[in-house]
This record gives sequence, C-alpha cells and structure tokens, in this order.
Amino acid sequence: MYLESFVLPIDVEEMIIEEKMSENAARYGYIDNAYPCCIFAQKGLREVWFDKVTIFYGGNGSGKSTLLNLIAEKLELARIAPFNSGETFANYLRRCRYTMGEDDEGNRYRIPNGSRIITSDDIFDYMLTVRTNNDDIAQNKREAREDWGRLRYGETVKMQGMEDYELLRTQVMARSRSVSRRQFIRRMAGQEVVLQSNGETALAYFEQRLKPDTLYLLDEPENSMSPKMQLELVQMLEELARWCGCQFVIATHSPFVLSMQGARIYDLDANPVDIKPWWELENVKVYSEFFKKHQQLFEQ
Repeated sequence: MYLESFVLPIDVEEMIIEEKMSENAARYGYIDNAYPCCIFAQKGLREVWFDKVTIFYGGNGSGKSTLLNLIAEKLELARIAPFNSGETFANYLRRCRYTMGEDDEGNRYRIPNGSRIITSDDIFDYMLTVRTNNDDIAQNKREAREDWGRLRYGETVKMQGMEDYELLRTQVMARSRSVSRRQFIRRMAGQEVVLQSNGETALAYFEQRLKPDTLYLLDEPENSMSPKMQLELVQMLEELARWCGCQFVIATHSPFVLSMQGARIYDLDANPVDIKPWWELENVKVYSEFFKKHQQLFEQ
C-alpha cells in the first residue's frame, strides 16, 4: 500500500483565508472564494487513512472530488483534465501533509511511476478525440481513393527536384502489385479506431491504461457505464488491487463501485465524516428500498 495517510489543515483555515486576504489588498483585503476552506472543517474531517481501495462517498458538493484533487496535486500525480480551484487553493495545498506506507523491510514507498488521477472528463475527451480523428481519417480515405486511380493509371511522375520524391514514392506504391487498393488507402489515410457504446469504450479505456504496481485516483469512473459494465469495472479494479499491486482512491456514489471487496469508505455526507460499510450508505439504501417495494414483480 503506497499512500498511507493524508492530513488536511482544518485547524489553520482562518489563517489561510487571512493570508490570502492580505495578499489581495493588505489590511483592506477581501476574498471572493475561500474554496477549499470551509468544506472539511465543518464535517470534522482532519485525516484520511488509506487501504488498498479507499472510497470517498457523497452527493454533489460533498467534497469528494475536491479531496481527490488535493491528494493528486500534493502528490504531483499526472493528470489530463483541469480542475476547479479557488483563491486559497495553493496556500491550503501547501499545508496538507501525507505519509507513504512501508514495504516488508520497513522502507517507505515512493509514489510509483505512472501514478495518475483519471476523471470522467478524461474519458469523454478521449471519446471526442477519437471521433474527431475518425472523421479526419474518413476524409483522408476519400482523397486516397482518388489519388490511387490518378497515380496508378495517370502519367508517371517526373523527378525534377526533391519536392517530387514523395509523390513519386507514393506512385510506386500505388502501382505495386504487392499493395492492393485497400492497403494503399489504409497506409495513406490511417486506420480508424473502432468505437463501441460509450460504456464499452469507457471500460476499454481503463483496460488499456491501468497498469500493475501503480497508484490511481479515479473520479466517478462509472460515468456513462451501465450497471453490467460497472460490475465488470469493479471486477477489474478488485483484481488489480488484490493481485497486481495497485492502490485505488475513488470518488463515487455508485452502489456497484461502493460494494468493492475490502474497500474503506468515507461517508462525506455524514457530519462528522464517518467510515461506513457500503450497505449502510443512504444512496445504497434508496436502491434497496426501491427494489423491495417492487419485489413481487421479480418473483413472477
């Protein structure tokens, strides 16, 4: 277990706010946004202790994504998507502290190479980028089809300078008996990435990017996934944590992700914040009560 604990500076939030006000305009200072101050102090959350799988549960505005971002920035983890910050974020972050776990010989772990935070925005951006690239490749294919006929049956390109070399090389490939029309188009235009449903693409994203012996922070990884896909994601994460040396810190309110074996769950909706088993969480109880109400329909 790489990350052992994370300490929030809730005792000095007033000082952090006053410090920023002073930076803004000396004794006449003001502050528009104290975020992330005033989120965790009022819930009594001072310190987080981690397990192989640690989950931050809560509704919108509970602070689960904020906590993930503080940890990711303090550990200087790689990330793609930007995150919301406030005027006091840098000063608040500077006063956060963390400890790393120990190996079997008592040596402190270092943050593994490749460790990163992955957000739902990363996955949506990936889908958008792939679709855009596929559109470009489709356009390139149309142009390559026209080029193939012109270069194969048209006049031979004459070398009058180095600027003609690439065109002549392309014509040689178009006229080669060992290169079919389809192969020519594929080489010139590129190969499209096969996109399935959003949920299947999201699951494939995690399959491709999650590596053994790495620390990952996941912000609502279940977004865009059906319940069946979420269960497949849970199985993947459980196997990586149990057998492949991965540690996960996850922000979610999905009952399927919350049910991960051995997960330490912080209920950020509780005041004070408490560690609870997944079946005691309000969101899970809502699902349970709904299905109990309609249980007779499943028994028919």
